[in-house]
Amino acid sequence: MILQVCHYPPGTSQWNKIQHRMFCHITQTWRGKPLVSRLAVVDLIASTTTKTDLTVRCELDENSYPKAIRVTDNEMAAINITTELWHPQWNYTISPRPS
Repeated sequence: MILQVCHYPPGTSQWNKIQHRMFCHITQTWRGKPLVSRLAVVDLIASTTTKTDLTVRCELDENSYPKAIRVTDNEMAAINITTELWHPQWNYTISPRPS
C-alpha cells in the first residue's frame, strides 16, 4: 500500500469545510439535550441531518491504543518516505520498502 500524507499547515483551522458546514447542525441537534455519556454524544451527532439531506456518520471507537510509542532512529530510517517538492514537511509519500 502506498500512503500519501498531506498535513494542514500550522495556524490553519483543524476543521475542514465539510466539518464547518455540519458543526452548526450538530450543535442544533444536541441543543438542550444532556450530554451524559460518550454514547449519547455519538448518537446525537449521528442523528444530525440538514435540509439538503446531508448526514453525519459517527461511531464510538472503544479500542485501546498504546500511548507514548517511541520510534527509534533505525526504525525511522527504514521507512521509505519520499517528500514532495512543495512543503515537503507537510506533503510526503510512504511506500513499501524495496525488496
